[in-house]
Amino acid sequence: MSDQPARWTRATVYPDMWVDPDDDPRNSEGAGPDGEPATLQGYLTDYRMTLRMKCDGLDAEQLARRSVPPSTMSLLGLIRHLAEAERDWRNWISEGDPLPKLYGRRDADFEGAVAEQAVADAAYSDLEREQAATDAALAEHPDLGERVGKDKIAIRELMVHRIEEYARHCGHADLLRECIDGRVGQ
Repeated sequence: MSDQPARWTRATVYPDMWVDPDDDPRNSEGAGPDGEPATLQGYLTDYRMTLRMKCDGLDAEQLARRSVPPSTMSLLGLIRHLAEAERDWRNWISEGDPLPKLYGRRDADFEGAVAEQAVADAAYSDLEREQAATDAALAEHPDLGERVGKDKIAIRELMVHRIEEYARHCGHADLLRECIDGRVGQ
C-alpha cells in the first residue's frame, strides 16, 4: 500500500486533464487578442488563473505542505513568492527607492508559508493587491519598447519575464498539487 494519492481528474473528455475544455475559464471562443500588449496580458492572466486553479479547494495545511526535503517549496510559498515578485517588478519600473520586501529577508516567502488559515488568507490578499498595483504601474507605459527604471529595462522584457515566472511556477504547482491529492495537471 502506498501513501501516495491516486491520480484523479474531474475531466470527462480528456482523462489527462483536470477540467473539461468547456469548463475551463481560461478557454475563450473566437480569435485571440489583437496586438502584442493584449496577447502578453492574456497569457499573464491565464497563468495567474492557472495558479489559482491549482490551489483551489485546498485548506491551509495542504497549501503549506512542502514538496520534498530540503525544499521549502509549497503552493502557499508560491503564492507568497509571486506576491513578492510582483512587488519587485514595480521596483524595476521605478527610479526611486525600492519598495520593502513583503515578507522580510530572502526566502521568507517560502519559509513563512505555514499551515495557518490567516497566513493563507493574507497571501491571497497580498498577491491580488500586488498584481493590481503592478498592472496599474505598467498601464502607465503602453509602449512595449519603452525603457524604464534605473536599469532601463524594456516594458516588453518585463512582461515576458512575468509570464515566464508564472509559467514556471505553474509547472511546480502541477507537481505539488498531484502530491497533495492526486489531481493531475493540465
